[in-house]
Amino acid sequence: MPEWHSQRLARDMDARAEEAKGLALAIGLEVVAVHTLRLRQTRAATLIGVGQIEAITPDIAAHGVQLVVVDAALSAIQQRNLETAFGTKVIDRTGLILEIFGERAATAEGRLQVELAHLDYQAGRLVRSWTHLERQRGGFGFLGGPGETQIEADRRMIRNRMARIRRQLEDARRTRQLQRAKRQRAPWPVVALVGYTNAGKSTFFNRLTGSDVMAEDMLFATLDPTMREIRLPGIDKAILSDTVGFVSDLPTELVAAFRATLEEVTTADLIVHVRDIAHSDSEAQYDDVRAILDSLGIGTVQDRGEGDDAMVIPQIEIWNKIDTADAETRSAIEDMAMRRPDVAVISAVTGEGVEAARLLMASQLTALHKVRRIYLTYAQGEAAAWLHARGEVMADEPKGEGHILTVRLDPADSARFDRLWPATDVPTL
Repeated sequence: MPEWHSQRLARDMDARAEEAKGLALAIGLEVVAVHTLRLRQTRAATLIGVGQIEAITPDIAAHGVQLVVVDAALSAIQQRNLETAFGTKVIDRTGLILEIFGERAATAEGRLQVELAHLDYQAGRLVRSWTHLERQRGGFGFLGGPGETQIEADRRMIRNRMARIRRQLEDARRTRQLQRAKRQRAPWPVVALVGYTNAGKSTFFNRLTGSDVMAEDMLFATLDPTMREIRLPGIDKAILSDTVGFVSDLPTELVAAFRATLEEVTTADLIVHVRDIAHSDSEAQYDDVRAILDSLGIGTVQDRGEGDDAMVIPQIEIWNKIDTADAETRSAIEDMAMRRPDVAVISAVTGEGVEAARLLMASQLTALHKVRRIYLTYAQGEAAAWLHARGEVMADEPKGEGHILTVRLDPADSARFDRLWPATDVPTL
């Protein structure tokens, strides 16, 4: 199964080829050949040149290839012409990722989001039959086989179906907003894990929560967001959210369809960017994740300029998979991390550095918290219980007809307490 890449992509070519191969393997394809081609110019009809097509065709015949994956975006005409030239089925990077998402999405909302993305993708390809690749298994029709119902390629049907899905997703979005509103009224901070696909987010999630979320060494092992309760130093309860992994050139259809899910990140109190720091393309992967966060309007403190409207959510980096680095690389990584107060180096598999990561997460969540000494009478039991539930009570000293609580509160809870129980702080001597 040949794959190739455009020279315009400023990424390590070997890493890019490995990623394309990983995408193919993630959907159960057998990769029999990989071709990496540099394009001096793209052809409107076929993307690649005639000579390159002629160089690949013998390999297709020799291996009996049934599917060619092009690691680039193809127009409908390019896809059709390449199928004619190769004498076999052809799909592009977008089609392959959509197929993976279609097979992996487990929740009703996830499947609706993928179907919407698939319909959006197919809407521009009605010069072709919807089932130019016959269906044999799950997903949305790119890799399946004969025997299943053919979907009529009709623009009105597509528009109507897309409208119905959007209404259903809007209902789901409103439900998520209500759930987020409830969480925001609760005292628990929300921590969102983000990162490139296969960076180890789910393994780190499982390590922190003791859960068994699917964490395989494959691309897009996690698609549906998962939330669990965790405890962090000085924080009795926090909510940890595992999100879908990002990838370079993530299809715009998927970004749009999964926006409701990705909105979970925009309401987090802390974003934890998990990176495969030993990967040869780690820096480019970082840039890809940042590009997605930027598209959601989430900026970093360092990136924010004067007049910038981007929301700034505290962010830290977890440099994962340190156990896979050789001694020299490991030493260099650890030296870099020592100069970064917002970085923890870990191995989610072995547990190395995870406690330091927990301390870093806790310190970021409590960085803006204020320590106050508040006097309450013993009759104000409800106020005392509220402070215990929402803050970190560091001391409780009896004083006359009441007691003095030394408590650490975040700014929002501090203001909320003052509205509910106007009180005079005890002067700090």
